[in-house]
Amino acid sequence: MSKLTMDIPKNFILGASTSAWQTEGWCGKKENQDSYLDIWYKNDRDVWHEGYGPAIATDLINRYQEEVDLMKKVGITHYRTSINWSRFLTDYENAIVDEDYAKYYDDFLTKIVENGIVPMLCLEHYEVPAELFNKYGGWNSKHVVELFVKFAEKVFERYHNTVKRWFVFNEPIVIQTRVYLDAERWPYEQNTNKWMQWNHHKNLATAKVVQLFRHKNYQGSIGTILNPEVTYPRSSSKEDQQAAKMYDLFYNRVFLDPAFNGEYPQELIDLLAKHKVQWDYTNQELEIIKKFPVDEVAINLYFPHRVKAPTKQWHKDAPFHPAFYYESFALPGRKMNKSRGWEIYPKIVYDFAMRVKQQYNNKSWFICENGMGIEDEQRFKDDQGMIQDDYRIDFISKHLYWTLKAINDGANCGGYMLWAFTDNVSPMNAFKNRYGLIEIDLEQNRNRRLKKSALWFEDLSKTRQLTVNLDDEDK
Repeated sequence: MSKLTMDIPKNFILGASTSAWQTEGWCGKKENQDSYLDIWYKNDRDVWHEGYGPAIATDLINRYQEEVDLMKKVGITHYRTSINWSRFLTDYENAIVDEDYAKYYDDFLTKIVENGIVPMLCLEHYEVPAELFNKYGGWNSKHVVELFVKFAEKVFERYHNTVKRWFVFNEPIVIQTRVYLDAERWPYEQNTNKWMQWNHHKNLATAKVVQLFRHKNYQGSIGTILNPEVTYPRSSSKEDQQAAKMYDLFYNRVFLDPAFNGEYPQELIDLLAKHKVQWDYTNQELEIIKKFPVDEVAINLYFPHRVKAPTKQWHKDAPFHPAFYYESFALPGRKMNKSRGWEIYPKIVYDFAMRVKQQYNNKSWFICENGMGIEDEQRFKDDQGMIQDDYRIDFISKHLYWTLKAINDGANCGGYMLWAFTDNVSPMNAFKNRYGLIEIDLEQNRNRRLKKSALWFEDLSKTRQLTVNLDDEDK
């Protein structure tokens, strides 16, 4: 075991991320302002851990002043959240702003800036309005793409003087993969055609919002937030290598390539045609995606994905699924976050950074989410009631180490942002796994308390130095 100290670059982001629906709660929400997440919760409450959902969340909408004070104390340089499309408007067709909700954001964003923190605002974090989901099929509809651009226009008009770092989507692949590809979330419809249509319309919507942003000559940058899974083959065999390539193509490159290169991989288009996946797109839409790329790509990284060549023949009557080309593989002896069921492999950061450097012309990117969710953190409280989350400090340290090492090796990575600043609601898992530097006490009115990791992060931000213990000792 050796101890290493590394300097953190001067302009390197040390921030935290969250979203509107996972923190704000429903206080003040109008009857017709449900999002997809809200109606999923209302229709399928039993699958949400202990019944917790977005109804109260962390009650941020009433406690944002306290939240910003804690951000300043801990040393957060940048804070990323979303603005809830379903709540920002009262009329989605005509883009009529809900002044009550907008006023909350007026005050929240102003307080963030007054405390020296850089706000980052994402326009869609799973928050497609339920009305549009029910009426048009959500992102299955080109009309919804146009309504989203109207929404973006209203948000830009109101906040462009306050916010200079914008993002169109957070993890745009997630909802349709869980609902339409894997059919494991409400309303449980396996439909690979819809899956690809949602993918395309989100790529198209990204380009159209970028087009709007540039047409209006707003200052700042406009990007997108993706969650590629760094994918490793089981072995060096050509079959396992091909399985990893195919997994990467369907789940990662479907958004990475449009974001970095402005176009879909031709191989993906050919395979979708081969398997008769029906999705409606035009050459004009592909040209828009090509012509209006994002300024920067933010990346959410948590765990590696390992695959091997398929060992079973695909059933001829089963609808096409990318798993036609791969099987998941669990590496024996892997280090695990047992609470979440995810492998811990911090080198994913370095490997992804080198991929961007080598395959995507070393374009600008940064880590927008990385963190460790642990179940039943109460067991780690000391006599003073503070959670001693050394496991989180170790997790962050190791991932930050590989980030800084990648920068030293030429990666164009501009920062590291933690998921999350406070504990918050996650889909289905609710408050089961806690991710925050700040504890949310569900038994005491959602009160906030610093964890040990918050004090550690405060020192990290002040000193701009990372000290990490590396296991290099022969034992």
